[in-house]
Order: sequence, then structure tokens, then C-alpha cells
Amino acid sequence: MADVDLEAVRAHLGSAGQEPGPVEVGAALRSLGMLVSESAVRQTVSALRRDSVGAGILDPLLRLPGVTDVLVNAPDEVYLDRGQGLERAEVRFSGEAEVRRLAVRLAASVGRRLDDGSPFVDARLASGVRVHAVLPCVADSGTCLSLRVPNRNRLSIADWVASGSLTDQGAALLAGLVSTRRAFLVSGGTGAGKTTLLGALLGLVPAAERIVIAEDSRELQPEHPHCVRLEGRPPNAEGIGAVTLTDLVRQALRMRPDRLVVGEVRGAELADLLSALNTGHEGGCGTVHANSAADVPARLEALGALGGMGRDALHAQLAAALQVLVHVRRLSDGRRWVEEVRLVRPDAATGRCVVVPAIRFRPGAASVPGDGYEQLCRLVGGTDAP
Repeated sequence: MADVDLEAVRAHLGSAGQEPGPVEVGAALRSLGMLVSESAVRQTVSALRRDSVGAGILDPLLRLPGVTDVLVNAPDEVYLDRGQGLERAEVRFSGEAEVRRLAVRLAASVGRRLDDGSPFVDARLASGVRVHAVLPCVADSGTCLSLRVPNRNRLSIADWVASGSLTDQGAALLAGLVSTRRAFLVSGGTGAGKTTLLGALLGLVPAAERIVIAEDSRELQPEHPHCVRLEGRPPNAEGIGAVTLTDLVRQALRMRPDRLVVGEVRGAELADLLSALNTGHEGGCGTVHANSAADVPARLEALGALGGMGRDALHAQLAAALQVLVHVRRLSDGRRWVEEVRLVRPDAATGRCVVVPAIRFRPGAASVPGDGYEQLCRLVGGTDAP
């Protein structure tokens, strides 16, 4: 392959409108004055086909066990995350043109435009992999790719306990939240395991109940027999056709949900979700991005403003709609950890909602009950600690 100029062969085949088959590639090599041998033809065909399907040379990385993210910062800077933090991969692109070509092809495969006039894209591939691409006119290091691999395994709460990410006591409390139809949010930072935990909890919902999920990009895969998943979409190249989370939440309410779920609350849809939880839709839940449980009220205030809700209105709705907050984080060893559970309740002096610590879980140590612990135990169906 060292003597074969793939770009030249690709251009030759493209100008002739030919597919990269053995006969066509052999003829192209001869026409371009390159070495023609059975090995050269076979390797060239393989390389050209690899670059025209899937994620090209990144496909083997995406298939590695445990991989959650594959990141391309530059042609010779490819990283992956297998749960232990970022590590550099041995994969290398031939140059900027190859990275850009892959990014444009991945975008086009789902009907999205990626060029200098629209230099970034965020989309989900048919395989479920989420791709984000930024072109050099925005990123000074060249075309950047970020691929998020969906969890191939549907983890249960028992799996969380077995992996050391959740204590038995925590599992009993969370199961009680679901069985007693409490409304809750799972908070955490990027990659902390919010969606994975929520999916595990939805697996505890009784089979007779109907779950309707609204998501920007499909990620939740609960092990449940009656689950309807709605997915938003961005506008097309003409700027029309967008389906927002707000649209999906409103449609979900017309689909007779026993449990309304918003994959990640990130905008104006918060107003519709809170309204739904205040009008008889018990047991609703979702996730929200926050670095700590204490940050969640301020985060919800900001999201409520996007939906036109004033501060006082937001807190009034929140106090009546939401009862519990579960916070997860990622430990230094890469393990996801259910860190604490807090209660959402109005402050007597201000009327605004605060999140009161109920219980904090510590890796390798005893849990620490908080001021809201006894109330939490009553909420989940008992008066004693589980």
C-alpha cells in the first residue's frame, strides 16, 4: 500500500463513476502508472471500501468492549474511553482531508449538511452512535470528531450493585421511588451515568404500565415490554422540519403515558414536564446536567427561563411536581457512583425550592443520613431505613 496513492485512485474512480471493485481498481492502478499486483489490488479495494461505509478506520475502535467515546482531535490524535479515562489509540488518518471526508460522509448518511457554511453537526447514526463534528473553520486543529457509543448492555439495578456503583441500601431506596410512583430527576455531570441509571430504574416499572420517553437523541433503552420512544430532530438544510423536546413532551401527553420520561431536561420543555407532573402524571422522571446536587435548583431556574417561566412560577411548579433528586458522579477510577439522594421541598422562609440532603453514599464506607432521611423512607413506602 505504500506505493498506492489512494486519493488519486479514488479521484480516478469518481471521475469515471465507478465503484471500487477489483477490476475497476486494477484498471485505475494501471492508468495511473502504479504497481498492479493481486496484493495491491486487494488492499486498495479493502481500504477504499472501508472508507465508504460505517465510521471508516474508527469502526474497530467503536466495536471494542467497554468503549463509550472515540475522539479525533487531529489526523494523528485519536483517543478512546473504555471507562478508565481517555487513552490514545494507535489509529492514524492519512491527513486532514481523510478526517474531513469521514465527517462529511457520516453527516450525509443521516441527511445532514456539513460544510464551511454549516461547519458543525450533531446527529445519531443508524447504528445508534452519536456523532458530533466540527470543521477547521471553527476548530484550529482541523476537523474534530466526537463519537458517543450507546451502551450495548441494558444494565439493571442489580448490575449497578454488582459492579460496585450502588449499595444495597441505595438500590432499595431507588426501587421504592419507582414502586411508589414518586417524581424524580437524576442529576450528574457529562458521562456520569445519568441515562444508564435512569434506564435501569425504568426497568423496575411494572410491565402493565406504559412508558413514553421523549429524547433529543435516542439513548434510553429500558428493559420494559411497553415502552414508546420519541426522538427529536434538528431543522434540515432549509432550516425547517425541526422537532423539539417541547413538541415531543406535548405529543407524549396525548399518548396515554403511565410514566412520562424526558431523557435530558435541557430547555423550554421543562415547563411542559412540570405542568404534566402537576396534572396527574405521577411517576414522571428524567435527567438534568449538574455538577452537584446543590446546583440543581439554579440549573432548573435557568432552564425554566428558556420556557418563559419566572423564578417564582418555576419554584411553585417545582414544589408541587418534583419530590426527589438522585445524583450520580464518576469516580477517579472511572466507575459510576450513585452519590446521594436529596428531597425537593419549598423553603418555609422564601417559598423557593431547596434540595435537602436525605442520604449520601460513600465508596467503601457507611452511608451518611441527612435531615431528609426519615421523610425519604416514608416516601418510598416505609417508616424505617431499608
